[in-house]
Amino acid sequence: MGFEKKCDARVAIMLADGCEEIEALTVCDVLYRAGIPCDKVSLNGKHIRSSHEVEFHGEVMIEDCVLDDYDMIVLPGGMPGTTNLAACEPLAAALKRFAAEGKYIAAICAAPSILANLGLLEGKHATSYPSYHGLLAEKGALLEADAAAVVDDGVITSQGMGTALDFSYAIVSELLGDDAAAEIARSIVDMR
Repeated sequence: MGFEKKCDARVAIMLADGCEEIEALTVCDVLYRAGIPCDKVSLNGKHIRSSHEVEFHGEVMIEDCVLDDYDMIVLPGGMPGTTNLAACEPLAAALKRFAAEGKYIAAICAAPSILANLGLLEGKHATSYPSYHGLLAEKGALLEADAAAVVDDGVITSQGMGTALDFSYAIVSELLGDDAAAEIARSIVDMR
């Protein structure tokens, strides 16, 4: 796969201080390789400090973009990144609109808890970091505790840093198809 644009869908990867950098940046990398445009949307200014003290940059500030212009919102996990994302009222409102309109939402690690608390996982197959499985089930999700990544009606969830590639492939599969995701896996020598 080339690095040229292959998809008209636009993806917003939401970043807040305390996010898990591998979960965020793996998605950015895989989408780039697949030719899927994505923006790193920051809640905290240009400089993001991850949960492991890694600094990287957001491209767009949340106050300077219209989330409804995107086709998918991606929520990385990590703490306190997930708490910071959950506290963002414009993001919560956008997630509710995306769910109502059938637009894509993706969350990994602790971040599916945001979707669960907004009532967006009720009746949907989903997974998360294991310590959030109880919350998801309590909020009506159909828990798939052993799945690396789960897709149900436009909602993509995954378990954590160790499943970041599976999560990213699921996003590519939804936007470009299974063959595109398989090609990316081959191109990065994913030998699993």
